[in-house]
Amino acid sequence: MLINRLPVVLEQAEAGGLFGSLGMLLPLVLMFVVMYFLMIRPQKNKEKKLKEQISQMKVGDSVMTIGGIVGRIASMTDDEVTIYTSVANTMMTFKKSAVSQIFTPSIEESSN
Repeated sequence: MLINRLPVVLEQAEAGGLFGSLGMLLPLVLMFVVMYFLMIRPQKNKEKKLKEQISQMKVGDSVMTIGGIVGRIASMTDDEVTIYTSVANTMMTFKKSAVSQIFTPSIEESSN
């Protein structure tokens, strides 16, 4: 049944001319716009927020690296951060770009 209608559909598509081509392109453009607002834009906002947090890091903040290592900042340079972990007070140095999350101590935690 579908095979019998195929020549008719192709003939109608060719008769459409420019609008037929636009009609085929429009769904692709709409899909890209939706994908941009659902995936790309939130990721860029998240990266921008992380860069801002990294620039405001200070000694004593808790951080987690992209490898999952959690520790407190012991010292910092322009592009590196040294953290110590709770296991035998191990000191490790990472690039600032390796920091994936920053946990700043809140006022309530400090008072307890």
